[in-house]
Formats: sequence, C-alpha cells, structure tokens
Amino acid sequence: MQKHKLVIAVAGASGSIYAKVLFDRLLLLQAQWEKVGVVMSDNAKYNWELELENQDYKNYPFDFYDKRDFMAPFASGSAQYNSMIVCPCSMGFLGRVAAGISDDLSSRAADVILKERRKLILLSRETPLSLIHLQNMQRLTEAGAIICPAVPSFYSKPKTFEELAATVVDRALDLAGFQLNDSYRWGESAD
Repeated sequence: MQKHKLVIAVAGASGSIYAKVLFDRLLLLQAQWEKVGVVMSDNAKYNWELELENQDYKNYPFDFYDKRDFMAPFASGSAQYNSMIVCPCSMGFLGRVAAGISDDLSSRAADVILKERRKLILLSRETPLSLIHLQNMQRLTEAGAIICPAVPSFYSKPKTFEELAATVVDRALDLAGFQLNDSYRWGESAD
C-alpha cells in the first residue's frame, strides 16, 4: 500500500473540534501516511484556543508550515502530495480558491492539488449559505474539488462532541483514501 502524503489546511471557520479530531485520527492511522503538512491560519489558531481552550495543536508530530512559506514542498506539484483536506473550511478560503487566488500557502496548496487533479476535500462550515457561497462551491466542484460540509450524522448515536465530529472527519478520511477500521458504516454490524 502506498502511503499518503497529505496537506491539511485549518482555515478560520468555527469548528476547531473537527481539526482536533482529524489530527487525532491521523495519529491512529500513522502507518498509512508518509507525510502530513499542516498550515493553520491565524484565525484557526485563535478559534482553537477559544473553542478548545488550549494550544494543543502545537503538540502534534506533523510538519507545520507558516502561511507565508511558499518553500513548503506542497507549494509545488512535483512534491506529489496526493490529497488535501481543509478542515474546517471558511467561506472566505473557499471563495479565494474558487477564484484562483493563491495569496498564502494554504490557497497555493489547494491550487496545486486542483491543477494536478488530486483530491481537494473542503469541510465547509457556514450557515446559511448565500448564492455566492453556492456558486463558489459549484465552481470548485466543477474543478474537481469535493465539498464535504461539516454536517455530522447521528445514526451512530455519538455520545461526545468528539464522536460527533468524527462522523464528519471519518467521511473526509474515507474520501482521501484512508482505510478506517473503526468507523461506523450504515447497514454494517458494529462488531
């Protein structure tokens, strides 16, 4: 099995629990990835600290890059990162990518993933949606991105916020091609 090279962008939308659960799940899936590069916006760090009341994002063993570091490997398609998850994805970030504006490392990485025809998965976080949001989502979908709204499911009867967030994160990891053995599957036995 070829190991994943994954880019994660944490944009400034509310929903830091999704990023935390994604980081935690990736630790459990360490045998499946070769590299994980992470870019967090300033608002993402602020929201993490506000919503989760810690700075634990600093403690994960991934490669963290400054949003202005265009020398990061995934700023070029030649580095062959095979997928990117934006978790959570703000409408501002989504709009910049839809317009082809790569003014920081996260948007440049998304641009690279799209131009290389690799998987760009956007866990969008906004409600309600304006027509501009919907048109940007349509534009990105037509360009090959996958819009995966951060809308949790309830049929697995999650008991904690983390379990609830995992219903979205696991779906994104499925879309990126990771093999999850402990994810709830509709119509399948729990054992």
